Amino acid sequence: MTDPDFWNDQQTAQKVINEVNGLKDLVHTFDKHEETLENLEVSYELVKEEDDQELREELEPEVQELTEALNQFELFMLLSEPYDKNNAILELHPGAGGTESQDWASMLLRMYTRWAESKNFKVETLDYLPGDEAGVKSVTLLIKGHNAYGYLKAEKGVHRLVRISPFDSSGRRHTSFVSCDVMPELDDDIDVDINTEDLKIDTYRSSGAGGQHVNTTDSAVRITHLPTNTVVTCQSERSQIKNREQAMKMLKAKLYQLEIEKQREELDEIRGEQKEIGWGSQIRSYVFHPYSMVKDHRTNEETGNTQAVMDGELDPFIDAYLRSLVN
Repeated sequence: MTDPDFWNDQQTAQKVINEVNGLKDLVHTFDKHEETLENLEVSYELVKEEDDQELREELEPEVQELTEALNQFELFMLLSEPYDKNNAILELHPGAGGTESQDWASMLLRMYTRWAESKNFKVETLDYLPGDEAGVKSVTLLIKGHNAYGYLKAEKGVHRLVRISPFDSSGRRHTSFVSCDVMPELDDDIDVDINTEDLKIDTYRSSGAGGQHVNTTDSAVRITHLPTNTVVTCQSERSQIKNREQAMKMLKAKLYQLEIEKQREELDEIRGEQKEIGWGSQIRSYVFHPYSMVKDHRTNEETGNTQAVMDGELDPFIDAYLRSLVN
């Protein structure tokens, strides 16, 4: 940053400044926790020496608060993979089951939106295809925030719902599945070779909410990469040009992941295993009936407070998954 030519490339300069600020925050947080720990150790010695019950009662909540803060700091330190700090592209695709599974997808959409808002992350809807009667047939979100991908990679997989269906007049119990796919948004300096001859680009009218311009112009864009049969769509912008730019970013992210998988021969390195959306492949089950429970099958983390989870309280599941990667 002291180089006289530092500001010649403002975009690169800003990335460096952001990285420096992130490191400063990291060190500042560490120093703050270390100071708190030293103060608590002094207080603890006083409690032992004087057997002061009042001081002990004051100390306990402070110890609990520091313990939680250190857990969060440790989790933050676990997010050290190359793409963890990036924004996240999250896709939801219902499995078989029609309206029931499409409604489940809309519930998950609300859950992830609430979670992102609790982190002060920005959520942009890149693509939205509504269901025939209710819910969504597919939705793609761009979730912007530091470590968004690092956290949300824990959500990749099939999510299973068991409940009494509001769409079944007989009041029977139904099981629904939705696939959640998560990718990091890649920076422009990541080189992905895409030949224009390999692309099929279609334009169509937007189908989601978005104001008067929706369904009046062919602004939505669908790009198919023919060699890999990878399809991306974007309809979030008024301009067809901007939608095409965003769709190319999404395609770039998907193709880059495919290349990494090919090189490393490990399907779970970034993209994870692609499984059939159905029985036996779920990473997490959400049971609303005959009892209330959400259980992650990878870590056995579970809770009976299903409403809190659906309101976006996902951190215990994300925490358990990230810790399982290093254990």
